[in-house]
Amino acid sequence: MSTWLASKSFIKICGVTNALDAQEVIKSGADALGMIFADSPRAISTSRATQVSEVTKGHLTRVAVFRDRDDAEILAILEQVGVDAVQLHDAMSAELEKQLRARRLGIIKALAITGEEFAHFDERRVDLVLIDGERAGSGEAHSWARLEERSFRVPFVAAGGLTPENVANVINALHPWGVDCATGVETRPGEKDATRVSIFVANARRAFDEKRE
Repeated sequence: MSTWLASKSFIKICGVTNALDAQEVIKSGADALGMIFADSPRAISTSRATQVSEVTKGHLTRVAVFRDRDDAEILAILEQVGVDAVQLHDAMSAELEKQLRARRLGIIKALAITGEEFAHFDERRVDLVLIDGERAGSGEAHSWARLEERSFRVPFVAAGGLTPENVANVINALHPWGVDCATGVETRPGEKDATRVSIFVANARRAFDEKRE
């Protein structure tokens, strides 16, 4: 098992687009950082992602986030950018799964809580599931009611509308293994607010620690 999967909790700051913001994420004590390869205001180029990857290597878990990319595009990016895990928002083919496992990469499957996949996806194929709202990356809060419909055999990460102000409440209510935040810690899309990142991580860490006491 990868060391990051063996940890007691998982706090991820997603949508990082540059090395300076990446260094602030490291300082905050976050467990993971996400780089988005999709049509998004937080999209990152492979050249910048390589810079972020080099700055953060060994400090936290580097996650490449993919949406609307075919297998060949995903694998081509992974040849250029060093990461520890991938986060997939689309269906995962058996061949892609095989290729990712061959590279010893962690696999996170993002599930929209309102989507059809939420009910039937076989989570045993992946290491984590990330539960988001209907529009991933929108930063919009959403209902978590469907979590009562099923349980997961792997840890789950809560995402969607999280902020420094509400993250502790979400952790206390849902008991996730991890939390993920992008828009809630930004000054504008793709630019992180170092203070809000730090507060988010501190509040999440405190909530996770209190749960274990």
